Amino acid sequence: MSAEERIAELKKTLEYHIDRYYNQDSPEISDYEYDMMMQELKNLEKEHPELVTPDSPTQRVGGTAKREAGVLVRHNVPMLSLQDVFSKEEVFNFVEEMQKQLDHPEFVVEYKIDGLSMSLRYENGELILAETRGDGINFGEDVTANAKVIKDVKQKLKDKPEYLEIRGEVYMKNAAFEKVNETQELLGKKVFANPRNCAAGTLRQLDSKVTKERDLSMFIFNIQQVRGMEFATHTEGYEFLKKQGIHVIDDYKVCTTAEEVWDAITAIGENRGNLAYDIDGAVVKINRFSDREQLGETSKVPRWAIAYKYPPEEKESRLLNIELSVGRTGRITPTAVFEPVRLCGTSVSRATLHNQDFIDDLDIGIGDTIVVYKSGEIIPKIKEVKKEKRPSDWKRFVIPDVCPVCGAKTEREKDTADIRCTSPNCPAQLERHIINFVGRDAMDIKGFGTVYIEELVRLGYINNVADVFVLKTHRDELIDQGIIGKEKNTDKLLDAIEKSKENDAYKLLTGLGIPNVGKAAAKAIMKYFKDMDHLKEASVEQLTEVNDIGEVSALCIRNFFTDEKNIEILDRLKEYGVNMQAEETETVESVLTGKTVVVTGTLPTLGRKEASELIEKYGGKASGSVSKKTDYVLAGENAGSKLTKAQELGIPVISEEQLKEMLGI
Repeated sequence: MSAEERIAELKKTLEYHIDRYYNQDSPEISDYEYDMMMQELKNLEKEHPELVTPDSPTQRVGGTAKREAGVLVRHNVPMLSLQDVFSKEEVFNFVEEMQKQLDHPEFVVEYKIDGLSMSLRYENGELILAETRGDGINFGEDVTANAKVIKDVKQKLKDKPEYLEIRGEVYMKNAAFEKVNETQELLGKKVFANPRNCAAGTLRQLDSKVTKERDLSMFIFNIQQVRGMEFATHTEGYEFLKKQGIHVIDDYKVCTTAEEVWDAITAIGENRGNLAYDIDGAVVKINRFSDREQLGETSKVPRWAIAYKYPPEEKESRLLNIELSVGRTGRITPTAVFEPVRLCGTSVSRATLHNQDFIDDLDIGIGDTIVVYKSGEIIPKIKEVKKEKRPSDWKRFVIPDVCPVCGAKTEREKDTADIRCTSPNCPAQLERHIINFVGRDAMDIKGFGTVYIEELVRLGYINNVADVFVLKTHRDELIDQGIIGKEKNTDKLLDAIEKSKENDAYKLLTGLGIPNVGKAAAKAIMKYFKDMDHLKEASVEQLTEVNDIGEVSALCIRNFFTDEKNIEILDRLKEYGVNMQAEETETVESVLTGKTVVVTGTLPTLGRKEASELIEKYGGKASGSVSKKTDYVLAGENAGSKLTKAQELGIPVISEEQLKEMLGI
């Protein structure tokens, strides 16, 4: 691959991950993996300056400013990023360069908090605005209402400078994060991957009551601008802020030599596991403000500071057990259970071992000392086994040839690493099937948590999906036994079950758990066949006439509807009043008929759901991802990586106004 091709590939990949991190608060890779890609791009652009373009990720500061949390505001002072370094040599080079340019410079070494950057503006001691970083240069989001309910944000200062702007990091302590995720689980909602994602999403959402409940915190790490008083140094500014009751970065250290700076960085790294919150590095900054002014800044970073990034966190633990779970299709998954360790802000004690081949490759057994890390700083994984610490009675773990739940024989699927339970009556498969059935993409029965399902299956109240709609006949027993809770909770769930009967039939089809039939396929199928009775009689040839339904999926559907047990369950569902009809949607022939359109960004008047419904009404297909099969991309403000991909593939990009013109609206 040529340098030009590699640069283009890195730009494309980084754009995608920048959008996931800054604009969706949902990163897919670790900071370290991102940093390494960015570093490679910087190095290539340094070697080939003729290939540097203004839209390169190396030439920008942050993400894009969004409107979810309020109106956009212009920055008084740019909220720049920091130059990242990854080695002792780079730290020493920075210190030595500063010593060449400045007269006996002082360096402040402090924690780099893993959160969301926010600036606070005060006039005469009164908080007038809180803003996020946004694009870092021009605009951020006004989040004043949410900032005011964060306990570390002071709304009034004891002293009253004419104007004061300070910048800090909004974060979530590990205890607060765990409490939020416990609540999310109880409510049957998606849990947050890590404290940083949770803090970012909380600060940007619209309800300040939610912000207050989630107990965000904030550290201030810089005075951006001040009028009406003066500070000679960064640490002097910190002392002033402390007197105002403002929470500044903990345990900073003032240094004068490269060795002192490195020792301070090392000490922070050694202590990071003992903190009540996450850090992702150490910041080294010049202390005197006059020195900072002399050095200035580039378009992206100040010349007077660097951020040392620690390598990905790994910890040793002892493997206590390997648990086996049985999925909806009978697939057996081994999970490692080990002594709890803290990684990336959460306590972890479990990691998937995937299958027997993975176990064999790791050469792992109970009692082993293992090295655990988090993939993408989210998913716990086992990196390796410390064989030199292996116990004398060690044996490699082998998945047994009987199901751990029902005792039936297990079989390894041909040409795969999957081992499955052969019994169709296995209760574990039933549990997973019911979890899928009541889930958000299927019948979407709010509050029907996994714990309830496991208990209802165990006690024999649920033996198939139709039994879900018979639970109301056991109301008094359920309340007496406290399976779902007291009367209020039980009635709430039973009401949600009754309401789900009115769902569009595609939700029922999704919930039946037919292999290769997910939400999108179910929608297309029900739109074509209109009701479950017609679908039940459809041949493989008729099924393949539906867009995106191939022969494999068609055979799975046909096999499902030729099974007498499945037909019996469907008949019961119909008898209980579960809707079997697809919603009638009037489709208008237009230029979009048969075309695939991807909606991205914030449109002037239409929400994404409204835009998708409009596309489908006029015969088009609204898709969530851009590919060569995409016909149009409907793009609004802050369109992000989908727009970039469309441009790279040469797919026509249209605005909301152009869409309406095409449809004659």
